[in-house]
This record gives sequence, C-alpha cells and structure tokens, in this order.
Amino acid sequence: MDTSIDPVLLDPAGPGADLVDLTRALCDIPSVSGAEKELADAIEGLLRDLPHLTLVRDGDALVARTDLGRDRRVVVAGHIDTVPVADNLPTRLEGAGPDAVLWGRGTVDMLGGVAVAVALAAELGAPGRLPAHDLTWIFYDHEEVDSSLNGLGRLARNHPELLHGDFAILGEPSNAGIEGGCNGTMRVEVRTRGVAAHSARAWTGENAIHAVAPVLARLAAYEPREVEVDGLVYREGLNAVRIEGGIAGNVIPDACTVEVNYRFAPSRDVAEAEAHLREVFEGFDVEVTDAAGGARPGLDDPLAAAFVRSVLDTTGGAPAPKYGWTDVARFAELGVPAVNFGPGDPLLAHKDDERLPVAQLAQCRDALRAWLLDG
Repeated sequence: MDTSIDPVLLDPAGPGADLVDLTRALCDIPSVSGAEKELADAIEGLLRDLPHLTLVRDGDALVARTDLGRDRRVVVAGHIDTVPVADNLPTRLEGAGPDAVLWGRGTVDMLGGVAVAVALAAELGAPGRLPAHDLTWIFYDHEEVDSSLNGLGRLARNHPELLHGDFAILGEPSNAGIEGGCNGTMRVEVRTRGVAAHSARAWTGENAIHAVAPVLARLAAYEPREVEVDGLVYREGLNAVRIEGGIAGNVIPDACTVEVNYRFAPSRDVAEAEAHLREVFEGFDVEVTDAAGGARPGLDDPLAAAFVRSVLDTTGGAPAPKYGWTDVARFAELGVPAVNFGPGDPLLAHKDDERLPVAQLAQCRDALRAWLLDG
C-alpha cells in the first residue's frame, strides 16, 4: 500500500497547503504503538529532500535539524504512535470553516501537533523564512507504551547530541495553550497471599481476594493532594487500575494482586513517591513495576518565558499544569527546560470519540511560527 503523502501539502504558498488535509493524511496511516514504520516512512518522505534539513533516523524515530549557526537551539518534538484504533479511522471532517471538527484516532493525541511540526519543519529554514534559533524537529515512536520502549529515550541513549537544545516544546494536546511541566507516574502491585481450598470447605483455606479489602478501603479513603510548584497547581491521583485473583469458580484463591497507579506532583521525585506508597500500603507486599519522574514547569527560563509571552499575545489565557506524564520529563532530566503546547483537548486523548477543532491547528502553527521567526 502506498502511504506517501503529497508534498504539496507542505508548500505554504501552494494551492494544496492545508493543515487539515495534512493532519488527516497523517492520521489515516494507522500508527498504533509498535507499528509506526509506515507513518515514519511517510514523514521522512516529506522532509528527506529539503536542503535546509539534516535527517537522522533511529528505528522509527526521525530527527530533522537546521544548522544555521544560531547561538541557541530550540527542539520541537512529538510522538507519532497512537493507542489502538477503535473503529475511529479513517478520519472524518464535520462542519466547515472555523467551526469544523476533525474526528478520528490520533487527531488529538497527537498527530494534530505532529502535523503542525511537520509543516513548520518544511517551512522554517528555507530561503526567506529563517528562524531566530536553530531548530531540531523530533518525531518518535513508542510513547504510548512502557517507558522503557520510548523512542525519545532510545534517542537519548543512542544519539544524546541530537536532543541538545536550550528549550524544548512538546506538541502534546493542550487546547492551544501552554501546559508547564508534568506529573510523575508510578505503577505498583499490591499483593496478598492466602491458602487455596475447595470452596465447599472454605474454612480450611484463606481467601486472598478478601484480604485485599483493606487495600481498596485505603484507596477509597485516600485524599489526593493539590500541590503548588513554581506557581502552577498540580493535582495528584491514586487509583486501583486492575485487580487479579482466583483460578476457578470452586477454589478459594490463594493470591490476589491490585495494580495501583500514582500520579504525583513534580515536587516529589521517584524515590519519594515510592516511599509514600509503601507508607500508604504498610503491611502489604508492594512492588514497583514502572516509574517515571515528573518535571517542574521551568517557566522562569528566559527562552520559556519569552515563548509564553509570545503565545499568550496570540492565544490569550495563562499557563496551566500538565496533569498527565509527558516527555517534558525526559528533557528536564537532560537539563533542557520544556513545555507542552499543541492542538486538541487533552481530556479527549485516548477516547473513542477523539476529535479536534481544526481552528486550533492554525492557531498553534501561527503562534509557534511567529515566535520561532522573531525569537
């Protein structure tokens, strides 16, 4: 199947230039985590022959860079994978003009943001469209799955020099506003043990599922914090997301596991988050299965502050916290201040009725273009 995308969609002066069409073309190439190759190939095909860009590919991650000799470098990054399709592809456009809405998997999380970045990568650096800073555009795989598989993390291990920058922008959905930093995330398994027995003689065993009742009671009674970090208020959350136990309808279960997800404010590091969960579930067997630290807002960085001022002049509003985890945390680990800025309502990410007001595409493109050109 031919999954190439017509380059005319990238020509800002051409009759075919249209962010909506570009977004649809990107979304209509299915790119569920682990199957991003066709979309990575299509994006590479769009950018490969542009003389102002140097391309490096690592697996299904693509890095495109300018080398204009500027004093500072800005990184714009976005993941190209999506969660599984739920009968919501191909995309469909409803309405017309500024009120049109694009429906389909990936429109919000986050191929709308990727479309903005691809269009600007093709434009900025070309003759007559020289940005104030050197630019690095990163399109990467495996963001929606276990953090150990993340394509940006792989790039950091294999080509750390490609992630160097003075400021980074993640095109994660933020309703065309700026969301600073992000919460950290941790998953733990809380386990109970019992003694198996025939259910007709239950008194000879110990029911491990019954034994998790105090775990669920602690979760139900838990009051998550709201924590102010550098002027933004982050909301935490602690929730059971899976429970597993039992082997048959006539056997008293001898083991039960509750998987718990903790979203913690960036004022806590991973070690502090783990210590907190061990305190909450004191008396139970607790194992950490996945963890990623958050990122402080970093809005006091000069480049970040200049970007915020420029965007707010265009879009209005005020910076907000990012409640979910995003790869701003990876840039924070590298010492690069980063923010989230992209089209789409984050509350619609991963939903079957994922949809994007198309006016936000041009809104984000225009705001980002203006700042990258003027600095």
